[in-house]
Amino acid sequence: MLKFILLVVFIIVGRGDANEGWLVNTDQGPVRGYKATGDDVFVFYGIPYATAPTGPNKYKAPLPAPTWSEPFEAVNRNIICPQMSNVYMVHQNGSQVEDCLVANIYVPGTKQDNLPVVAQVHGGGYQIGYGDFATVKNLMKEKPMIIVNFNYRLGPHGFLCLGTPDAPGNAGMKDQVALLRWIQRNIANFGGNPKDVTINGASAGASAVDLLMLSPTTKGLFNKVIPESGPNLAAFSVQGNPLENAKRYAKMLNFTGNVDDIYILEEFYKTISNEVLHSGNVLFEKDSTFIFSPCVERDVGEEMFLDDSPYNILKNGRQHKVPMLYGFAEMEGLIRIALYDMWKDDMNVNFADYLPGDLHFETEAERKNVAERVKRFYFGREPINDETIFRYIDYYTDVFFAYGTVRSVRLQVESGNNNIYLYQYDFVDDTMPYIPHTELRGADHCAQSAGIFDGSLQEPSEENLTKDFKGMKQIMRKMWANFITTGKPIPEDSDLPNWPPAKANGGPHMRIDKFMRLRGPLLQQRVLFWDEIYDKYYKSPSAPPTPPPKQKSEL
Repeated sequence: MLKFILLVVFIIVGRGDANEGWLVNTDQGPVRGYKATGDDVFVFYGIPYATAPTGPNKYKAPLPAPTWSEPFEAVNRNIICPQMSNVYMVHQNGSQVEDCLVANIYVPGTKQDNLPVVAQVHGGGYQIGYGDFATVKNLMKEKPMIIVNFNYRLGPHGFLCLGTPDAPGNAGMKDQVALLRWIQRNIANFGGNPKDVTINGASAGASAVDLLMLSPTTKGLFNKVIPESGPNLAAFSVQGNPLENAKRYAKMLNFTGNVDDIYILEEFYKTISNEVLHSGNVLFEKDSTFIFSPCVERDVGEEMFLDDSPYNILKNGRQHKVPMLYGFAEMEGLIRIALYDMWKDDMNVNFADYLPGDLHFETEAERKNVAERVKRFYFGREPINDETIFRYIDYYTDVFFAYGTVRSVRLQVESGNNNIYLYQYDFVDDTMPYIPHTELRGADHCAQSAGIFDGSLQEPSEENLTKDFKGMKQIMRKMWANFITTGKPIPEDSDLPNWPPAKANGGPHMRIDKFMRLRGPLLQQRVLFWDEIYDKYYKSPSAPPTPPPKQKSEL
């Protein structure tokens, strides 16, 4: 009898009424989560939100999630999607499986309902990573909210885009849409408000949420967006020519067939093993792209995630006009510092190879002329060397993140979104490493995200942080939590400076450091320089061409 009573107490439905376990009903069946050690937070790990198709259908949209009748024990933290090997997002016990579409739900141990919800998209260049790589439980301590993170298909598995019915493109983005739809159906049972969902991401996760804002498939699935260091207009955000990318990658994998035959190429990708499929390294392209990323889709008779280029969607005001907390760190270009010693000499000779991949030139002479203009703007007449390393950092800050962010802001404001809170994050803790060849530190790629995260591979544990970094984290979490719950980063009664929305000129913006300062247009001189180039040479990404009819021998 005693054992029976203890069991009932253990699985009783209702937060706060049990010491450890909580059983929640979903449209798939009951799921059981448990209170995290040392936190008043219930965690549900590894809940399938959709099913990834396998075999020859592996590049298609996700299928419905499985169902069950007995309680699903939501305790598996080790499911990750197939991906290239890496040293950045190591999962010590992760098991790579094709059917990897699972979500993790963090719910505060409170009896409140109708809580705001954050759907967090992980970064990793669209090639690597997993949902629970960076947690934000401490954000929940500022204001009660529910946090959801999740896996989505990566690399060629998620972003092969041939424009055929079997590989239409954007499988990884359609996974994300499936997750947001799952939240709409189920989050109320966890105490969340499906009408108050903020989508948040860093790096490629930021690019993803910025693209989710453009998709007709996501209408009504969220009401606020926080892209941290990753605009939808970045060269890496959308493939310029996805079919050519697929051909190039096949050659990287030593495919010797006819890459110009779309059906032979498709068969190669459909039959290759996952180990070989993810064996190519595409994170270090000279043109600031990653080969596999979202694409503009060709209409194959199914729901399309992205039916036009981001530029055209923004220009015509077809994005979802919701409040945005939008920005980047001061020295985002440090994302390429590991390649500096390898690239610097070649950049002096072949700078045109390092121009962003979304620029198009009619002639080689024109390409080299623009390259010389860009090189002179950043480096003057000096060579690219250790004396000019900060200019190298500025260059990659701009072509990867900064210019695309400000350009997107301009287009959005001009088309009617007047609730974009723009910032640059400058804070650098004294424990951060020096920039190579200098005795200075800088706010690295996604440094502001580190201000929100519970901890990461790049920083010490929370209790070992410096006083300044602890103070910065507290400020950042307050602003982010306030935006998630109210749509504004700073409340009117705050001691922090007033933070009005940005205008089309990229200002005002908040300079986030030990002291907050409201400034005018963001990086105005550098933005105006790139405006001249992009106005003339930008090539909007396009969908794959219509495949030719199959020959009889292929039918």
